[in-house]
Amino acid sequence: MGAEVSAQKPIFNRVAILGLGLIGGSLASAIRRHRLAGQVVGYDKRSDELALGESLGVIDQAANSIQDAVQGSDLVVLAVPVRATKTVLEEIKPWLDDAAVLTDVGSTKSSFVADVEAVFGSRSPRVIPGHPIAGSEKSGIRAANPELFVSHKVILTPGDDADEDALSRLTALWQGCGATVLTMSVSYHDEVLAATSHLPHLIAFSLVDTLAGEDENMDIFRYAAGGFRDFTRIAASDPVMWHDIFLSNRDAVLRVIDHFTHDLDQLRTAIAAQDGATLLRVFSRAKAAREHFSKILSGQAFVTNHSEKQVTFRLQPGGAVSGEFRVPGDKSMSHRSIMLGALAEGITEVTGFLEGEDSLATLQAFRDMGVTIEGPDNGFVRIHGVGMRGLQAPRGPLYLGNSGTAMRLFAGLMAAQPFDSELTGDASLSKRPMGRVADPLRAMGAVIDAEDGGRPPLRISGGQKLNGIHYEMPMASAQVKSCLLLAGLYAEGSTSVTEPAPTRDHTERMLSGFGYHVYRDGPTASVSGGGTLSACNIDVPADISSAAFFLVAASIAPNSELILKHVGINPTRTGVINILKLMGADIEVFNEREIGGEPVADLRVRSAELNGIDIPEDQVPLAIDEFPVLFIAAVCARGRTVLRGAEELRVKESDRIQVMADGLAALGVNAVVTADGIIIEGGQTIGGGTVDSHGDHRIAMSFAVASLRASGDIEVTDCANVATSFPGFVELAQSCGIHISAEGA
Repeated sequence: MGAEVSAQKPIFNRVAILGLGLIGGSLASAIRRHRLAGQVVGYDKRSDELALGESLGVIDQAANSIQDAVQGSDLVVLAVPVRATKTVLEEIKPWLDDAAVLTDVGSTKSSFVADVEAVFGSRSPRVIPGHPIAGSEKSGIRAANPELFVSHKVILTPGDDADEDALSRLTALWQGCGATVLTMSVSYHDEVLAATSHLPHLIAFSLVDTLAGEDENMDIFRYAAGGFRDFTRIAASDPVMWHDIFLSNRDAVLRVIDHFTHDLDQLRTAIAAQDGATLLRVFSRAKAAREHFSKILSGQAFVTNHSEKQVTFRLQPGGAVSGEFRVPGDKSMSHRSIMLGALAEGITEVTGFLEGEDSLATLQAFRDMGVTIEGPDNGFVRIHGVGMRGLQAPRGPLYLGNSGTAMRLFAGLMAAQPFDSELTGDASLSKRPMGRVADPLRAMGAVIDAEDGGRPPLRISGGQKLNGIHYEMPMASAQVKSCLLLAGLYAEGSTSVTEPAPTRDHTERMLSGFGYHVYRDGPTASVSGGGTLSACNIDVPADISSAAFFLVAASIAPNSELILKHVGINPTRTGVINILKLMGADIEVFNEREIGGEPVADLRVRSAELNGIDIPEDQVPLAIDEFPVLFIAAVCARGRTVLRGAEELRVKESDRIQVMADGLAALGVNAVVTADGIIIEGGQTIGGGTVDSHGDHRIAMSFAVASLRASGDIEVTDCANVATSFPGFVELAQSCGIHISAEGA
């Protein structure tokens, strides 16, 4: 990143770094190395450090005074102790140019802004506080490291009226140093850092001090294990600096100390009372939170989420597929198994659980509401149910990743809880409309607030009385149906949903498996509120939506034969098999059986000459998630394929009709997009090229399948979200014969 910037015009003409400690010196050194400024001037009250900085080449010039450093500089960086900020601001005030950008590198932002306002009378739009999340146990100018910020986060906290040019240039400077730049409000920064940085340092200082005062302190430290050394390493940090930080961020630190002390006292009480259930709940929740930290802290200081992660599929043309394997567990059932298991009385054990990021987000959300969940461990999960009324208020928003299923089903559950909740997701999910569930829930008595267009986050008010309704769905959607049935478990009276066409019925089947009666009469399903769920064991079959990619792959690639094991063949999900068979696919369904109320089977698929068809509209809801890869089958077929009645495809992770058409066009394939479907003339040559998946996992995997019949190399961008539904897709595709590699994974 820095090399790219180096070749460009410097971002600033003259940068003044006030304070040449580790951070100030490292920033100066990085700016010089990557030529991000015409000149880097340093100033430090420690004359020996200042002279050393110049002799080591950390800075271009050592200023004799603050006036010499600040005058003529278009960027001034305060890298001084937090408690010294106000004094330094007073010293630079007479010499700071009105057009200069002013920033800092301190760990607290509220105090910096308060000092700026006290000295200057107001906060200029060109004052942009900053905080690099980087450091070292070493200090001083000799520790200056131009690579210190590479792959680390830098948080900027611009005001609402921040100068856009100043923010853009400061962002580019930090990016040129190799950092990833995040922005957030001043108050939010201080709250986040109090919890994730300041409190751990405080605990480490306190623990080492406490143990050092013990009579047997030498033995305590002599026999300390690696975990103790790792945890207390940060107690070696600069005491003066941390003294300043805690006093400057007093209010936020006190709040998080009080919260931690309360929780620690609960653990003490649990240990004293031999309360193993509480310990297990806290420890399992903490372990999972640590393992999936990037999801829990989405948008905060240390996040690494899909909006930043760029994964590209590179595919070489041709090949045949063969093998015998089981694809990951059904995502829809994995979500529901956690939800109903959490609300049941007793312990539910789940096998075949999909360990994809969306399912894990659902699992974590219930941990955040006080449910003890062990695992997952190779698809095995043990859920200690809390009963219908046992969920606890989460400490913050419930993050649901990229999953529209989870968002819509959670909306139904949370509308009935006694506490407020907020449902959030990643950037892709935050663009998807939720009015289809919010509106009927409001008709039941729920209070739900959303962003413009009914988009997440959804803020749901607790303590609302829900009343059963009858809802005629205008569009077939299993997610809407399931949402209302789950809300109906808590509603007074009966809640019934009539769908215009059959959709997947996993919720109805699983509710019955947990002992909750679901009345079904043709297209109508209904439940009566006030019942209970009893724990049961669930074996999640392989996901037919994941199997679909390989069903099409083996059908279109010459000389191919695959056996897919233990695939769920719920009749509300078999549209992809039915459609492929209508097109002439050679698919054999065998070894059929029923496990946990769900039909499963093994599938054998061989190469076949496919023919274009008019897809029957009654099959559309049964294959709604599989259409992207079915479009690939249509391109490889003889004759025309026509899809109608698929409006729902336009509100998935992407507008799957348009995005698929655009991707096909990029590979030289023409398709005609209609309001509710697409028309594809088969027999066209799939060329090479670059396809943008728009972050849609099913789009990305579909074009991986297309490579089997392509005439050139294919590059598919923005593929990180494949992990949401199909962890291990690339490895499995490689093993069966698809020429695929992933960059950035």
